[in-house]
Amino acid sequence: MDNRILCVIFDFIFLAMEFTIRDASKNDMSAVLNLIQELAIFEKEPDAVEVTVDELINDGFGDNPAYKCFVADVQNQVVGAAIVYDRFSTWKGKILHLEDLIVNAKMRGHGIGTSLLDEVVKYGHSKGVKRINWEVLDWNEGAIKLYESKGAKVLRDWDVVHLDENGIKNYLSQIS
Repeated sequence: MDNRILCVIFDFIFLAMEFTIRDASKNDMSAVLNLIQELAIFEKEPDAVEVTVDELINDGFGDNPAYKCFVADVQNQVVGAAIVYDRFSTWKGKILHLEDLIVNAKMRGHGIGTSLLDEVVKYGHSKGVKRINWEVLDWNEGAIKLYESKGAKVLRDWDVVHLDENGIKNYLSQIS
């Protein structure tokens, strides 16, 4: 069979796949961690992921969850995730932070990321937040175009500041 025909058949089957956006469960956390690791590789930080499945379960499911996770499900396989948590802005009040929006590389370009973002925005609106914040790498033009097409403002004159675990320890050692 001609390779071009195989590609067309594959693309047709792939495009016809249905997906569901739903709240994540504890059972999804292994797949979510795989997506997080895939994102780290995409963002050129392959060794940066320290979180474990147990931490994702303990921190996301309980009496006081630290985050909420939505997943994209295709035929009982998690192929995308959006992880959000509450924040407070001294200028705006209650806001929501989108920590990560991840779609498996093979599944990108088929509306899954947009549907996850739609769910995050609906969730934020239902909570009465005044703003939804997230970061995007300056070289991720595909994501930037998507966000701007949805009305988000990419603030290119702000820098993200992190103080990692070692930075916290070093900081504290300087003030002790």
